[in-house]
Amino acid sequence: MHPELLKRLRAAVGDAGLVSDPEAKAAYETDWLKKWTGRSSIVVRPADTAQTAEVMRICHETHTPVVTQGGNTGMSGGATPDGSGAQVVLSTVRMNSIRAIDPLNNTLTAEAGVLLAHIQAAAQEVDRFFPLSLGSEGSCTIGGNLATNAGGIAVLRYGNARELALGLEVVLPDGRIWNGMRALRKDNTGFDLRDLFIGSEGTLGVITAAVLKLHPRPLARATAWVGAQDIDALVRLLAQLRAACGERLVAFEMLSAESLELILEHVSDVRAPLGSAHAFHALIELADTQVEGLPELLEASLGDALEHALIDDVAVSVSGAQTQAFWRIREGISQAQMRAGKAVKHDIALPISAIAAFAREADAALRNALPGVRIINFGHLGDGNLHYNVLLPLDTSPDELAATTARLNRIVHDIVAAANGSISAEHGVGQLRRDELRHYKSEVEFDLMMRIKQSLDPNQIMNPGKLI
Repeated sequence: MHPELLKRLRAAVGDAGLVSDPEAKAAYETDWLKKWTGRSSIVVRPADTAQTAEVMRICHETHTPVVTQGGNTGMSGGATPDGSGAQVVLSTVRMNSIRAIDPLNNTLTAEAGVLLAHIQAAAQEVDRFFPLSLGSEGSCTIGGNLATNAGGIAVLRYGNARELALGLEVVLPDGRIWNGMRALRKDNTGFDLRDLFIGSEGTLGVITAAVLKLHPRPLARATAWVGAQDIDALVRLLAQLRAACGERLVAFEMLSAESLELILEHVSDVRAPLGSAHAFHALIELADTQVEGLPELLEASLGDALEHALIDDVAVSVSGAQTQAFWRIREGISQAQMRAGKAVKHDIALPISAIAAFAREADAALRNALPGVRIINFGHLGDGNLHYNVLLPLDTSPDELAATTARLNRIVHDIVAAANGSISAEHGVGQLRRDELRHYKSEVEFDLMMRIKQSLDPNQIMNPGKLI
């Protein structure tokens, strides 16, 4: 790094805001999956919005590329610097204050570096609920959640991160600060700039704070595990439960039999909830602010499904411990995949009505292309988001993995595109799907994205090599 640039950055954030030691920088230069590793010129950790603005002014003037990073828990390499050693990593972890909580307006105002788990806890302290829930909630930050439009297990009821934010504060690439911190449900005063930055993966600016929506805290939950012979039955069950339970239905998670077998093989302290074999399984949860009647509603709804042979078996949780055991199975899938092999991952979204046909077509196409392939199909069936993965042996070489990934991606993504689906549902594009995105976006759509990028970031310094 040029001495004058280093001097200016030190003046902006102080010694406490710089990380230059190679060993200390290493944690910022490798992603959570250990799939991407780069080199940064320096890691800058501003303490507030003003310091962030000054850092961006300096980088804009000097054409220094910037990679914004929150908790560094992403799945697509979107927060990892490249190997040039020229990029500055801007970490938001020191901006970790909750600025305000307004229970009457059901809002919480937090800086970008606040951990998701801390926001959940702060909401609970005022008898409110922040529903965004991810496996990494103890280490991911709300700024990163918004920058990637994170999903998770409660999207069916509450929506993605985009639906949970009312206002943003953003530092633009040239150092200007956009204050869009409006705690309003209605604001028809022009373009929706908030949604421009949510999901932009740090390519348009640095999210430094947000006004978040809170909800009434659920006081009762009812949970069940069901088994079915095919995915069509689960899609029909989902429709039936939505009609019977309305907004009380907060989670509908699906696992194929092969996914469940993988978890049972590689994760300790879990067991199959149902005794007999089923081709597909679902974890279902209702929640409500009313204490009475929820278990009975779930039991009646699933009893009706059993009576009409929509599902084959069901286990309704009778205790908090049993509910936790059900969720421990679902949450064990990532760990099981890492232990069992090298996964070619597809984070896809489809119209729920198209999921069964997609699964049949994709299964057949993959098994034709790669006989004996192990398909790990699971995900958030309730909102149409599947993690449709292919598990390769642990000893697969890097070259073979890269070639097979490209081949399988095209098979799966072509089928997704034909069904008007998305090749990136909740994990972001990052480096992982950047080139695939160009293949599937129309020329008009891609041109619009590039025009917005050029307008806000004419020097092309924001997270280069990611998303677009």
